[in-house]
Amino acid sequence: MARAIWNGAVLAESDTFEMVEGNVYFPPEAVNRDYFADSGTHTTCPWKGLASYYTVVVDGTENKDAAWYYPAPKDAAKQIKDHVAFWKGVTIER
Repeated sequence: MARAIWNGAVLAESDTFEMVEGNVYFPPEAVNRDYFADSGTHTTCPWKGLASYYTVVVDGTENKDAAWYYPAPKDAAKQIKDHVAFWKGVTIER
């Protein structure tokens, strides 16, 4: 079981997830979309591809670009397609 928590809210929770480079990637169905707003931010990883970001919003407080995902990862990272990972103060419990 893994759980992502920020500002008292459970952002994602799942018994199944992928671990990549020390980050927990939650499957799309495990993510509570009520707390997510699209972000225009993108970064590129040489082996995973182009990442897109979400801003996490809980009780009106924003955590800009605190979540990311790969909508079309390279073949080496295909197991994390659309899975969501977190940083910027989001606590991951396992």
